[in-house]
Amino acid sequence: MSEQTPTGAGHDVTEKTTEKASEKASGPAEGGGAPSRRSVIGWGGAGLALGAAAAGGAVALARGRGDETAPVADTGEAVPFHGAHQAGIATAVQDRLHFAAFDVKTKDREELIQLLKDWTRAAERMTAGREVGEGAYGGLPEAPPDDTGEALGLKPSRLTLTIGFGPSLFDGRFGLAGHRPAALADLPKFPGDNLDPARSGGDLCVQACADDPQVAVHAIRNLARIGFGKVAVRWSQLGFGKTSSTTPDAQTPRNLFGFKDGTRNIAGTETDRLARHVWVDGKDVRDADGWMTGGSYLVARRIRMNIETWDRAPLSEQEDVFGRDKKEGAAPGKAKEHDEPFLKAMKPTAHVRLAHPDANGGATLLRRGYSFTDGSDGLGRLDAGLFFLAYQRDVRTGFVPVQTQLARHDALNQYVQHVGSAVFAVPPGVRDKDDWWGRALFTAKPVQPVQPVPSAKPAASARPSTPAKA
Repeated sequence: MSEQTPTGAGHDVTEKTTEKASEKASGPAEGGGAPSRRSVIGWGGAGLALGAAAAGGAVALARGRGDETAPVADTGEAVPFHGAHQAGIATAVQDRLHFAAFDVKTKDREELIQLLKDWTRAAERMTAGREVGEGAYGGLPEAPPDDTGEALGLKPSRLTLTIGFGPSLFDGRFGLAGHRPAALADLPKFPGDNLDPARSGGDLCVQACADDPQVAVHAIRNLARIGFGKVAVRWSQLGFGKTSSTTPDAQTPRNLFGFKDGTRNIAGTETDRLARHVWVDGKDVRDADGWMTGGSYLVARRIRMNIETWDRAPLSEQEDVFGRDKKEGAAPGKAKEHDEPFLKAMKPTAHVRLAHPDANGGATLLRRGYSFTDGSDGLGRLDAGLFFLAYQRDVRTGFVPVQTQLARHDALNQYVQHVGSAVFAVPPGVRDKDDWWGRALFTAKPVQPVQPVPSAKPAASARPSTPAKA
């Protein structure tokens, strides 16, 4: 779970708007398409639980281009929504997460397109700290308001909203079969997987990250409300305690096992590494998936951590399992966390040794994982672990080789189990107020379906799309 592993802003900006959340919107969102309270008569989201209030302290804000990162001290500023890449990938990692996967219920392509437009307009407003549509109050008393209101008076809290499209969206319902990217590959079944179909897959996903948990939950809740009747929440996950950082000067976070996590993670300032390992380049694509230029691919894994068993393991064993010391995060024979590790000084089954790019043909992931605790498992143990999120240029050359190595040999496997999985194509950013999530995909010229790329045998899936057990 340290380095760049599955155990665990290159966001170009044309303009930035920051407003207090308490300001009332004067009318529909810029660019039109915002749903009216008279057209929205219900909310079909799942029950949402709030975590504790986000802690204060120093945070980092990605401003302007992805190679410019400026520290801020709990200002609650807004992260720009428009840009060549979606915010929430290389953006400085926020403190809290609400991630949701959706099944598309409508069979009407135009209705789905309108939903994506409405979601985009709502996302523009919420990330700027504004209310959705015509606001949370002051309208017709006979109709539900356009905004649910629980974020009134709160700062933008660096909210980012990042959308992705799952493999099942390309099954032919909406004429997209010919545009499924080869890099959006079904994941193979890895040894030790125990995936729950109810916590896997999805046609769409939205990742909401913020420094205030109520702001993140408000965002997902309102998107679910807008989508009522057209989409339904398939599963969702709340996260706290970021387990990775994309800010070079920030302290490396620790996971629930108490070890520093994401030591070698790609920083938002490393534009060369982002270009090499994260962003889809025009040279990677064909006519069928040219819409993905500037996008990325996301693997989401819910990883259960057996913390009660771990807590009884001797410190020496814990350090051997990870391949780093618990205090500093230094590799064997090294004094500091960021000293280049000598992999052969670690045990052959050490997590860091197996996950290191040098052990995986250079495979490198950008990680944005979060810890979670979801009550008890019914046997007196905490249902806790890591909600692993990793962005990469190609799933087949990113996550798959790294997880294959770990699943076969990692000593950490006796303490963790992968219980949920999904993979998504994350399109490029929304360029301006006239653009919308997925526009390039839905306006691309029709092509013949791309034949599946031979790969490891995928696991059986449940409709709608349980991505291969990964």
